[in-house]
Amino acid sequence: MDIQEGKQKFIESWGKMATEWGINRTMAQVHALLLVAPEPITADEVMEQLCISRGNSNMNIRALMDWGLVHKQLRTGSRKEFFYAEKDMWVVFRQIIVQRKKKELEPMLRVLDDVSGVEAHCPESESFCRMVKELRSLSRKADQTLDLLAKADSTWFSNIFFQMIR
Repeated sequence: MDIQEGKQKFIESWGKMATEWGINRTMAQVHALLLVAPEPITADEVMEQLCISRGNSNMNIRALMDWGLVHKQLRTGSRKEFFYAEKDMWVVFRQIIVQRKKKELEPMLRVLDDVSGVEAHCPESESFCRMVKELRSLSRKADQTLDLLAKADSTWFSNIFFQMIR
């Protein structure tokens, strides 16, 4: 397999994997392309290499920048913007945790907080309140754990992980 085939396979696989997590496939493919690019590239190059529209290229690059996964670079003498992906995988992992927590877990915690005010006056409401209480407790623990992961460095995580698998 040559480098182009390898890059293409990686980009396609990264996109497929992302859809399993509920992330836009094209956004993941843009991210994958920028991850494997040895130098920063322009939005036009992203557009050409992935065969996507200019708007799709720009929109996904901006979204990746919002996630903290892609950065912009300006070059003296060029009016074009160049983009590159964060290559430190621990930073990527942490940024994804922060974004997924913000978009998924925190809204659910707000809903659970709201519905925890239901009063238990009958078997149905008692069952509902019990389920909400358990789910809220588990969600809070998950939230705290994700906060720890987001603040930790890779050495701390590696040590904990290797202790768990021994």
